[in-house]
Formats: sequence, structure tokens, C-alpha cells
Amino acid sequence: MADNEITYWTVILVLGLVVIVAVVALLSLLVYYVKLVDKRVANVRDTLEAVTENTRHAALIPQTAVRVDAVLAEGLQHHLFLGRAALATAPSTAASTAAGEPS
Repeated sequence: MADNEITYWTVILVLGLVVIVAVVALLSLLVYYVKLVDKRVANVRDTLEAVTENTRHAALIPQTAVRVDAVLAEGLQHHLFLGRAALATAPSTAASTAAGEPS
């Protein structure tokens, strides 16, 4: 074979090797990204399942709100009653100062 033919085949084989290495690298990247996307899709799926589980009992929210309002209203009634009772039983500061008692 002539030197030109050997050089030609050497260049062709080197180019083929470069193409093969590039294809292997790109396919490896593709496999990596597919696995990454698959993992993230699984995370999104798990999050959506958790949201579904959390909102499963959403019908109880209005009932809970009504009951919380009732508890708050009862607490306010207790507060008002105890405030009136404390004022009724406390000695008047105006009467004590008028009598000359030190406060």
C-alpha cells in the first residue's frame, strides 16, 4: 500500500474512533439525564400523593372552623363574666382615696 492510502485509512479510523467516543459520551449523558428526570418525576408523584392525602379530609375544615368559633365565643363569655365578677368584688379605689386611705 502506498503512503497516501495508509494516511487515508489512518485518518478515517481515527475519525471513526472519535465519532464512536462522542456517541458513547452522548448516550451516557442521555442515560444520566433520563435517570435524573425519572427520579424527579417520582418525587413529584410522591408530593402529589401527599397533597392528595392531606386534602382528603378537607371536608372537615368547615366543621372545625364552626367548632373553633364556638369555643372562642364561650371563652369570650367566660372572660366577660370573670371581668364583671372581678369588678363587682374589687374595692373601689375612688372610695378608698376619698376616705383618706393610702393606696
